[in-house]
Amino acid sequence: MLGTLSLLFSLSLRNIVRYRRRNFFLFAAIAIAVGGTTLSNSLIRGWQVDMLQTAVSGLSGHIKMQAPGFADDPSLQHAFSAGTSIALDPQLPIVGIAKRINLPAVISSERETRGVAMIGIDPADEGISLYRDFEIAGETLTGAEDGRLLIGKALAETLQTKVGRRVVTIVEGADGKSLERGYRIAGVFDAPMEWSETMLAFTGLEALQQALGTQRLVDPITELSVVLQSDEDRPQAAAQLVRQHPQLVVKDWRQMQPQIAEMVDLVDATMVIWFFLIMSALTFGLVNTLIATVMQRTQELGMLRALGMNKQLLLIQVVMECVGIMIVGVVAGLLLGVVLVFGLGDGIDLSAFSESVEAFGMSTLLKPVLTVEDLLLYGGLSVLVGLFASFFPARRALKISPLMAMNR
Repeated sequence: MLGTLSLLFSLSLRNIVRYRRRNFFLFAAIAIAVGGTTLSNSLIRGWQVDMLQTAVSGLSGHIKMQAPGFADDPSLQHAFSAGTSIALDPQLPIVGIAKRINLPAVISSERETRGVAMIGIDPADEGISLYRDFEIAGETLTGAEDGRLLIGKALAETLQTKVGRRVVTIVEGADGKSLERGYRIAGVFDAPMEWSETMLAFTGLEALQQALGTQRLVDPITELSVVLQSDEDRPQAAAQLVRQHPQLVVKDWRQMQPQIAEMVDLVDATMVIWFFLIMSALTFGLVNTLIATVMQRTQELGMLRALGMNKQLLLIQVVMECVGIMIVGVVAGLLLGVVLVFGLGDGIDLSAFSESVEAFGMSTLLKPVLTVEDLLLYGGLSVLVGLFASFFPARRALKISPLMAMNR
């Protein structure tokens, strides 16, 4: 049996080489289709990764913990202790933890007034959030005790203020009363996501605690964000934190940002559907070409039948040829796709469509992402398509008889 299959493989390989001019166009068509699909799907995958990173590196992390009632009444009445311990299974590695006070506030300059989120942070902990990506004009916050303010470029333009100027904020204090306080602007940040430039104002966590009159509270915070090494660990980590801290509300980024979660889930299905649409069009042309090839080889195939090759062996030979052509084209296409992806290594600048792009939870720089798993998926699906396409020419070949070959 092995000897027969080896012979059929040799015959198939010989036929592929013998009709190399005709097969070259098939190889090229398959390679272009697979390469183009690999590139387009890598951009879609990049979109998925970008949305996930944007969701996690906002202020939510993979998991956020808050006191009950804070979502409906964001105030220090629903604060909890910054000493809350986080102890996860060692198999669920934590990248970082950020503790913050995040309260609604009003900020005013000499000319304008706007509503913002007043956020007290320890800059040393914010390497896990969008804070790390800020390009800052002026000075950054030096630590949790820094009582200056860091605002976004868009907000500074709206307030018609700049670095070194003073602004006034109004926020609810620990006693429930409105607290007015002046701040000097330490720096103005430029962020990848424009909404953060218009909505966020940062100051030191300890400085904000003192300004809000929290002396009677024990190191209060309103949120604790946890970033994990992998999003795959998120469900298990969240379940552990719920068991450890039943007095707190534990939510993951999917619960806090359901629209982005739905779009992330749609990406995998979109990639497979897009791949099959392209490959279906390719299959139509491939089937027609292979059937025409079988018709041109009626005499050759009929002679093989006359020499004793049964229908099963003839079927195997034709399928081998078709799949062989597909494999060569797919390998060339995957290599082409890899080259195209690396050619776009710096990404595509979408800043001209910033408003629309940010509405989908994306940054304005779209980078293609190609994984080994995706390459194996595309290769495997392509070979399956080739196997399916080989059925039709093989079926046509089975109808060829020695008598038909003699009449050619």
